[in-house]
Amino acid sequence: MKNRFLFWSAGTLALAARACWTLYQALYPNASATAAAAQTVQQSTVQTVNGETVIVVSAAAQRASHIEATRLAALTVRPERTAYASVVDLQPLFDLRTRLAAARADLDTFTAQAGNSRTQYERNRVLFDDDRNVSQKSLQDARAAMQADEAKRRSAEATVSGLDATMRQQFGDALADSAMAPSSRLFQRLLAGREIVLRVTLPFDYAGTAPANITIDTPDGQAVPAQKLSASPSGDPSVQGNPWFYAMDRALPVGTRTSARVPSSAPATPAIVIPERAVVWYGGQAWSYVQTAPDRFTRRYVPADNEGDQGFVVTSGFHAGDAVVTQGAQLLLSEELKPQGIATACKDPPECDD
Repeated sequence: MKNRFLFWSAGTLALAARACWTLYQALYPNASATAAAAQTVQQSTVQTVNGETVIVVSAAAQRASHIEATRLAALTVRPERTAYASVVDLQPLFDLRTRLAAARADLDTFTAQAGNSRTQYERNRVLFDDDRNVSQKSLQDARAAMQADEAKRRSAEATVSGLDATMRQQFGDALADSAMAPSSRLFQRLLAGREIVLRVTLPFDYAGTAPANITIDTPDGQAVPAQKLSASPSGDPSVQGNPWFYAMDRALPVGTRTSARVPSSAPATPAIVIPERAVVWYGGQAWSYVQTAPDRFTRRYVPADNEGDQGFVVTSGFHAGDAVVTQGAQLLLSEELKPQGIATACKDPPECDD
């Protein structure tokens, strides 16, 4: 009876173990493949060759770890400078436009009145000279009316000139002309809030005039093109430099401060662009792994101060034709930094969770 009980218990345990293993495989179908790939990569070695750390990874390990490399191509790039930018409040421009439109309407009215008064005075003067066909008082009243209307016209003209000058002193010629043009597409978009104006302050040592097109780095991390309008008559009190107005087809809150990438006046130079997916960060610096042989990889420093839309622009350390790791670079970094000579592979994947 005891032997039968032991036999029955052993059978039950075997069935339970098999059920657990089946359930584990169903829940983690890639666990075996992942463990095998990790064990294969851990078979790699780290060496020091000519002062450089070289990771030796077999072709089988590369396939198992999905390590892929892409060859670099040379291209011509124009250096860029960084400038400060801030979104301009256009409400004063809109107010000035309204006041200027009203002042111009008054000027037209007073100009017409002054013309009529002058005509009436000339008619009375001719009649007065022609044997006094009108009284001298009528002639004097016509002269007074003409002078009064002329004074109103000059006052309205001065008001228009003052408002126009104020607008140009605050917002420059391009925005002032756009504000007073009846069919200005730019001003209509500004009124609708579909376009904004930024004051971009170029460094004092920036050579040449402001470029026609620049790139604005928005707070959400996007790069948006902007077009030059005119020089800014006033600058940002917190930033020293040469201010310019640029229009951008993107809505941002007034007062938002950001940065702009301005093409340098220096001539274009050949360079290499490291794709962003080929860069890993370690020690606060950017690095990229170069495949120096079919089974060898070495880590090289990537200057992170020239990051562009396509990646990191470098002029040294890399060459056209170099194969950089675009997939699996983080795995190589982990392998390089792992203490050597210590077995970390887990022979039985289910026990790795212990």
